[in-house]
Amino acid sequence: MTEYIKEQTKIIRGGLTRSKFQETSEPIFLTSGFVYNKAEDAEAMFNEEIEGYQYTRYSNPTITTFEKRLAIIDGAEECFATATGMAAVYGAMMCQLKSGDHVVSARSLFGSCRQILKKIITNYGIEVTFVDGKNNAEWKNAIRKSTKVFFYETPSNPCLEIIDIKEVSKIAKQNNITTVVDNVFASPSLQKPSKLGADVVIYSGTKHIDGQGRVMGGAILSSKKFKEDKLKFFLRNTGSSISPFNAWVLLKGLETINLRVNAQSDNAFLIAQFLENHQQIEKVFYPYLKSFEQYDLAKQQQTKGGTVISFKIKGGKTEAYNLMNKLKIFEISNNLGDTKSLTIHPSTTTHRILEPKEKLEQNISDNLIRLSIGLEDPEDLIQDLDSSIQ
Repeated sequence: MTEYIKEQTKIIRGGLTRSKFQETSEPIFLTSGFVYNKAEDAEAMFNEEIEGYQYTRYSNPTITTFEKRLAIIDGAEECFATATGMAAVYGAMMCQLKSGDHVVSARSLFGSCRQILKKIITNYGIEVTFVDGKNNAEWKNAIRKSTKVFFYETPSNPCLEIIDIKEVSKIAKQNNITTVVDNVFASPSLQKPSKLGADVVIYSGTKHIDGQGRVMGGAILSSKKFKEDKLKFFLRNTGSSISPFNAWVLLKGLETINLRVNAQSDNAFLIAQFLENHQQIEKVFYPYLKSFEQYDLAKQQQTKGGTVISFKIKGGKTEAYNLMNKLKIFEISNNLGDTKSLTIHPSTTTHRILEPKEKLEQNISDNLIRLSIGLEDPEDLIQDLDSSIQ
């Protein structure tokens, strides 16, 4: 395979395979299974004595192409695509955990991630400790002899807390702990945890990878050893595989991810600056604002501030709802990373399941609004916000 040097070339041509028909666009192998020339070949395939495909739940040429390209872009050795981002979160942890094991997690998480850690994996005798992910000492102090996994999002959903990937990974390696990083908010375009020491990186392909609100999908990036020893057996047998069609859509989405995410991030920076200077806005959370608490760390880890902004309007839920309901361009949706600009009220939707104390710890209040910035003209987006803020 040709080794490409520049990032943008890898995004377009990494992992490229063509059938005998030499099509320009990667083909979709929309099939559940594959046939063998003879019974002996089937036996050899199931014994993994020969390479090939046997069943799409295990692997598929279209899915393989997507996996290879994402791994190249992310900087990881291997990738395993999943049906959704949450399947990736669950699979990345459960493939390596058993009863009696212990997980340390940052407390600032997407609601469904919190549910997996707090109410699902604990049913299997796995213990979980939540820490302030920004405080490196808390990670170290939470370690037990049974600790197997560190898990966190950076930036976090919805208030964009930043975790020091390099330092936390170093603490984990010193204690033989696997670091699992949710890189959804930054995307592989702006941040590469694999290059900073993380062992496993997970994505919701539905966000920036597709970026156009079309399909579900997820991915787990890791070393070849982790994929072979841990992931493959668990995911193949629990059935969280992605469909070939969805993998193809995500594959095509990867071709424009850098162009989209960088342009959206440029828009987001302008909008964050506008909000920060608005007299009706109480606080803005955006990593590339100098007022952001972890600005220096964000600049070290990310090439740009990202496509998501969260802010607190002066007032409460009524004022937040009034703003959202007046918006003409921004649409109310819990998705993010889309080419269309979106907004959501985290306290009553994506993070509604959190207890009041947990919301307080994560800075989630009734006057908090999350924006996902798209590819519209930033002047129009600023005007839309300005005319909707009372």
